[in-house]
This record gives sequence, structure tokens and C-alpha cells, in this order.
Amino acid sequence: MQPPRHPLVNTEHIELWPARALRARGSADARVLARARTVLRRKRDGAYLAAHSDAGLVPMVHGLQGEPGLADATTALARLRAPLAAWRPARLLPVHHLHARLRALGLDADAYAVRSGLLVVAEPAWLADAGRDRYRRPLWLDAGAARAWARMRAHARLDGVVLEAVSGYRSHAYQLGIFARKLARGLGLDDILTVNAAPGFSEHHSGRALDIAEPGGPAAEAAFEDSAAFAWLQRNAGRHGFAMSYPRDNPHGIVHEPWHWCYHPR
Repeated sequence: MQPPRHPLVNTEHIELWPARALRARGSADARVLARARTVLRRKRDGAYLAAHSDAGLVPMVHGLQGEPGLADATTALARLRAPLAAWRPARLLPVHHLHARLRALGLDADAYAVRSGLLVVAEPAWLADAGRDRYRRPLWLDAGAARAWARMRAHARLDGVVLEAVSGYRSHAYQLGIFARKLARGLGLDDILTVNAAPGFSEHHSGRALDIAEPGGPAAEAAFEDSAAFAWLQRNAGRHGFAMSYPRDNPHGIVHEPWHWCYHPR
């Protein structure tokens, strides 16, 4: 057996993407990506840092050697050639820097955990290619969740229902960015926490959560509850290991999210 094809390899600060999954952001990028197999992508803002090919590592930014997490990322490149045993199960990344990041947002992680009943969710060290979401972006999921999602979509299609992924895996850094942007727009922290779990506490970090819609329908809106896709999920998602995480009056203080479903391995 071979290692998983074209995974997303994850480190604390940098992700290693298959070059084929990324879009060039200019002619210089296009030339580099055309020869690359893997691209080092900064997690906090999505910047392309370097491309790896047969010729070695090609910088795509100035000051690459001073980039936080570069040593971990270059070490992780070796995992792309590792045998299958090194990939199963996916190990989890440490979360020891998360509390400091939350304090910078004005949020005490321990107090939030007690108040919400949510647990810190570590990121997996690699994620599987689960196709594309409704916006044609690469969809990354835990390997088990990716297989279950494919089976569930196929089952729904046989019943005449089309399920569409709106989003899957999100990093801690991505969630931190959501909060920072909303705070910059003047929203209060408590208001944000009713619609977004605190960074580090979202099920999306695990790679097992999906936001689901039906083609042409709204994304991440309560109206999804009135759709044929939602009715089908209520009847059948449990057979594939998926459950809706945030029903009405859930104990976590998060609004009702009929679109948010999480895979729970059996």
C-alpha cells in the first residue's frame, strides 16, 4: 500500500500543499508552480513562501530563511516520502501556543472552555484530498471523514439529493483571522462567539466537520433547515457517522446551525 495521494501536510505555522491544488497569483507564480510538486503556504495569510521540486526549494518571498516555522516545514517535506505506517493514524499538532493567541484577542481560553462546554481541538498533521467545495476550492478533511463524505454524497445522489460542501478543515490561524477581522469591524467578542467558536475550539480544526448546502441554496443560513438536503441528512447522516453539532438551544451558546455536521468515527 502507498501513502495517501496528494495530502495537505500541516505544521504549526506552514502548510505543505500539492502545487496542482493552488492557483498562480501572477506570471512569476505560474512559472514556479508549473515545475513544483509541493508549495509551502503560510497559514495566517495564505502567502506562498516556497516551492519544492526536483531542483530543491525555490523561495517565493524575500527573507524566507527568517520565516517562523520554516524548519518544521522542511522537516515535514520528508513525510511526503514516508511509508504508509507513518501516515495512519494522523498525529495531532501541539496546541501550547494557542492560549497566548487567544489572550491577544482578549479571550481567556480556560474560562471560555468552562462557559461553553467546548474542548480544545488539535489540528491533524495531515489531511486528505476530499475534492472541491462549492467555490471550487480544495476541500481538506480527515481521511476517515473524507471517505464517509464521499459515501454519503453518493448515497444522497441515488436518492435524488445533491449535497454540496461549503467548507471543511480550517486551521487555528484561519479562525483567528476571522475573529481579528470581525473585531476590526467593531463587532464585540461576545457577539462573535455566538456564531463562531473561539479559535482552537471549532470542530472544523479536526478536519471532521463540514458545512453543507444544496446547489443554489444559501450557505450557512438557517434557511437550509427547509431544504430537501437537510431533510435527507436528518434521515440518513447518522448511517454515515455524521451528526448535526449545534441544534436549537444547544448548551454551547452557539446559534442553531443546521448546515454544520461532524463525522464521529465508530
